[in-house]
Amino acid sequence: MADANSTPLRVAVYARVSTAGNGQSPEMQTRELREYAERRGWRISGEYVDVGISGSKEKRPELDRLMADAHRRRFDAVIVWKFDRFARSVSHLLRALETFNALSVAFVSLSESVDTSTPAGKMVFTVLGAVAELERSLIAERVRAGMRNARAKGKKIGRPPRTELTPEDRRNIAEAYWGRKASFRQLAKRFETSIGTVQRCALTYQKNFTSTP
Repeated sequence: MADANSTPLRVAVYARVSTAGNGQSPEMQTRELREYAERRGWRISGEYVDVGISGSKEKRPELDRLMADAHRRRFDAVIVWKFDRFARSVSHLLRALETFNALSVAFVSLSESVDTSTPAGKMVFTVLGAVAELERSLIAERVRAGMRNARAKGKKIGRPPRTELTPEDRRNIAEAYWGRKASFRQLAKRFETSIGTVQRCALTYQKNFTSTP
């Protein structure tokens, strides 16, 4: 409970349900969160509720508003009913917690009994960080392994270059290069072709743009 003489902690309540109706209502979540805040002596400064929003959706209007208000320092803590009501994944949860930590905003999840304002809660934050880092490392290693396997089978990695250039394109490439308007790399990107093709275009039309008047 907050000290009688201290200013009550300002808290934001966040709740989410995937579908509107069909027995799903955010009221159960918000009611428990309000009761928890009351027991702690906290003052609710705002409620943010996303209804009919899937947990996999990146854009959630109310969650986006909550994060914006966190940057405006409109509350000191965020309370949610459960991790999966708030975050799409462990990495998403960790990014949000890192943001809250930088803003000195505590995070409380009732179901998981996590409160980052306490030493035990901070330890959970550290563990989540390690898990997210491991997740990123495993994904990166799978990608690298896939690329190595593709190369071993003789497959080319990346978007195939557009080698079918018109005579006008080839002349424009040479003119841009010999006119010092762009590098081989820049021209390859502009015309969606390979650097080797650009070099051949430049050599083919070299006499047209480098001859002495």
